Amino acid sequence: MQKDLSKLQEKISTKFKNIDLLKEALTHRSYLNENPSWGVPHNERLEYLGDAVLELVVTEELYKRFPDFDEGKLTLLRAALVNYQFLSKVTHEFDLYDYIFLSRGEAKDSEKARDVILANAIESLIGAIYLDGGYEVSQSFIKLFILSHLDEIVSEGSFKDPKSLFQEIVQERDKVTPIYKVLGETGPDHKKMFRSGVYIGNSLVAEGEGMSKQEAELNAAKAALESEKR
Repeated sequence: MQKDLSKLQEKISTKFKNIDLLKEALTHRSYLNENPSWGVPHNERLEYLGDAVLELVVTEELYKRFPDFDEGKLTLLRAALVNYQFLSKVTHEFDLYDYIFLSRGEAKDSEKARDVILANAIESLIGAIYLDGGYEVSQSFIKLFILSHLDEIVSEGSFKDPKSLFQEIVQERDKVTPIYKVLGETGPDHKKMFRSGVYIGNSLVAEGEGMSKQEAELNAAKAALESEKR
């Protein structure tokens, strides 16, 4: 399959010294099943690297730009910039999907699956840019296409609460929606304390306490997000 990768390099304002790194970043695992002699591996290792580079660049920018934000608010803001739905939208700015090497079956997949492929591909692309040009070049790419949306996210207040963020992670990974159950109540009616648990299927993932059921659920979601990082 012929794709003009020079056009993509123009769109992202990045010129690769090693074009094979760019090809690797654009190669979905499924493509190798149909093209075993392709010559470069699939992009999952680059995705792993790019995810880390993206988090570092975004975290550094947020830390510098918002000195009055606490860790919780910074974490929510970062999540709004690195979640798969936002990343997939960003890729439309330079038509990334047109340049990804996919199997015929994957190319016909659902919109949700396409969004995940696009989000993974931009992370792979960041990893490739980092290896090819270094930190500053990858930082420039992230500032141009991702951090350029930061002001609108802040002004709209569109960064997500812990329940929404955890639900997104679980739905993407496990294809189910987490559920919350009240595990207990203590204290008098005027000062009741609730304990809630968040479940994936029948498995209790984390617990939280609060002065209301909603607060207990939010704290359970926060605990679940912390466990995801370990």
